[in-house]
Amino acid sequence: MQHTRQEIGPRSPVAPGTPQVSVVIPMHDEEGAVADLISGIAEAAAGLSDFEIIAVDDGSSDRTFEQLVAARATVPQLRILRHSSAGGQSAAVHSGVRAARAAICCTLDGDGQNPPSELPKLWEPLLADETGRVGLVAGQRLKRRDTFSKRMGSKFANGLRRRILSDGTSDTGCGLKGFRTEAFLALPYFNHMHRYLPALFKAYRWEVVLVEVAHMERTSGRSKYTNFGRAVAGVADLIGVFWLLRRAKSVSAEETAADA
Repeated sequence: MQHTRQEIGPRSPVAPGTPQVSVVIPMHDEEGAVADLISGIAEAAAGLSDFEIIAVDDGSSDRTFEQLVAARATVPQLRILRHSSAGGQSAAVHSGVRAARAAICCTLDGDGQNPPSELPKLWEPLLADETGRVGLVAGQRLKRRDTFSKRMGSKFANGLRRRILSDGTSDTGCGLKGFRTEAFLALPYFNHMHRYLPALFKAYRWEVVLVEVAHMERTSGRSKYTNFGRAVAGVADLIGVFWLLRRAKSVSAEETAADA
């Protein structure tokens, strides 16, 4: 679906310098989660020298946008992007990362199920990496607070994906992820790519770090996916990502041979 992106308000209302971290939040009909989420992120990032929060309102039909505008009055590091129509989670994340000013981006879901207090677990390994080889830090949810059917559907999908892609992770659906901005933007973009980031980063020669994170019950909105809908999309995605990974390995082998 085609959509246009618009940034609302001043681009950098507090500090003119480059932030250490940009926190990107995809949001669609999450009005009830906005206030606590934004204030929680600001509290978690208080130890950084500078940060920004980029909330992407992905075509919400409720008062998500109005709540974001209100939150900016108390958290001036907040920037608001607005899609004219809903493009999906990957599109919202991609818009936010493209707008980010920091070399490191972290993401979390907009429904309140990812505790903002877990964010330092994402950016600390990236900030401390002196080798420059760590590209992605991926959260792995403990004691998921989802329905039984959703947990079972995710367990099956994660097992199938892990066997086919050999990505070494048991939970790619967790919204808590941290990565190098430039590395993320160099990856091929496609719908639902946020679920395949460990495999993609590994294919493009980046190291991936897994960290355990907490998970909370949903405080706002409703799930954007059904098990059936996720399964149908997942089959096509798996085929496409499998081809991408084989292509990436082929290109890497050709480059290595050419350099020999």
